[in-house]
Amino acid sequence: MDNKRYVIIGGSAAGMAAAETIRTCDPNGHIQVLSEEGDAPYFRPMIPFVVSRKKKADEISMQGQGPYRAENVEIRLATRITGIDTRTASVITEQGESISYDRLLIATGSRPNIPQNITNLNCNGVFALRTLADARQASERAKNTTHAILLGGGLLNLKAAFALLERGIKVTLVVYSPEILSQLMEPADALLLRRALGRAGLTILTDCSAVQIRSDRHGVRAVTLDNGLELVCRMVCIGKGVRPNADWIDNNEITLDKGVVVDKYTCTGADHVYAAGDVAVTYESITGKPVVTGLWTNAVEMGRCAGANMAGRPTVYGGTFGIMNATQIARMPFVSMGMVHTTGTDYETHCKSSRESYRKLVFSPEGDRLIGALFIGDISGAGLYRAIIRERLRINEIKPRVIDHTLHYGHLLCAKGYEKGTVQ
Repeated sequence: MDNKRYVIIGGSAAGMAAAETIRTCDPNGHIQVLSEEGDAPYFRPMIPFVVSRKKKADEISMQGQGPYRAENVEIRLATRITGIDTRTASVITEQGESISYDRLLIATGSRPNIPQNITNLNCNGVFALRTLADARQASERAKNTTHAILLGGGLLNLKAAFALLERGIKVTLVVYSPEILSQLMEPADALLLRRALGRAGLTILTDCSAVQIRSDRHGVRAVTLDNGLELVCRMVCIGKGVRPNADWIDNNEITLDKGVVVDKYTCTGADHVYAAGDVAVTYESITGKPVVTGLWTNAVEMGRCAGANMAGRPTVYGGTFGIMNATQIARMPFVSMGMVHTTGTDYETHCKSSRESYRKLVFSPEGDRLIGALFIGDISGAGLYRAIIRERLRINEIKPRVIDHTLHYGHLLCAKGYEKGTVQ
């Protein structure tokens, strides 16, 4: 039997995880990764370190790091795919080249969500820090910048803000929402982090947005807000979310609904065509609702699942689980997972706060399942809470331990025993 030809469109988290899994499952198959970027695969979450100059570009490379050995994997850079022909089982490059496949993975990720209501976005000094190329240009621009405006209060923008603060640049964050990190927590949950950011020197303006960027021959010179305020600056970074990079796909066999819709095996509607990562529409493991994930960890997990299926080892994807790995902002660690937005719902919620920490636990309306948790400051035990949420355990017998934060692994085993009926 001929060796299979595996083609992967996209060289980031999902694509590289799939390539490594395929190589493990099928040592003889030919794997070809097609990346639109000119840089070899790298750890995208680390690009703020390139802006801060703590890391050089080659220090955030994926190849040869951890599980990303990329042995016997062909990686073609600067190769943009413009179409998929499922009749001939081939993909078409921007130059018109046809590349055949036996198994195809769409792992094109996402692109920045650029607001269309801001005028003069194309002037010099405006960045959306999504790629390593963006980071290089932003780092160079920072040499002649004393004040930077960042639009959006998400995690990537906060990391970019600290990268610039570390270079001695004044940073103002302009946030349309009532508070920062609105996708990961509610406004009342963010107060501890907000105070820590203020102490670190970050200026935050909420409930407002940019409407115009003013420029001169050197590029950006100011940003005008919808409240009439004008902020003088020489640099603007846009971090207002991302969108699945699926607009290039025009094939009736592949269902699109914002992203590429896949089944529990990461299969699309077309034979031998799979999708994984930010471009894929999968389901949320707690609610079962369709969802597009923007998290690196979820992309890796989905990529591994897709790779196994492509190599002939049927594997069910467990569903996207909204968890942000332990992350530190302004020396304040936090973890947000599952359902944490409770306003207007009938979820049972328990919150506890102090000067140094904040904890929010969210239970199902019946109160017998933990469905979300937020830890700020003190993140000890977060792994146990994650296991309870993800495994959908009934926790009636250990609920007091969960609420008062005296949970340990033995309690988790007991909960599993009650679930299986082995504990009376």
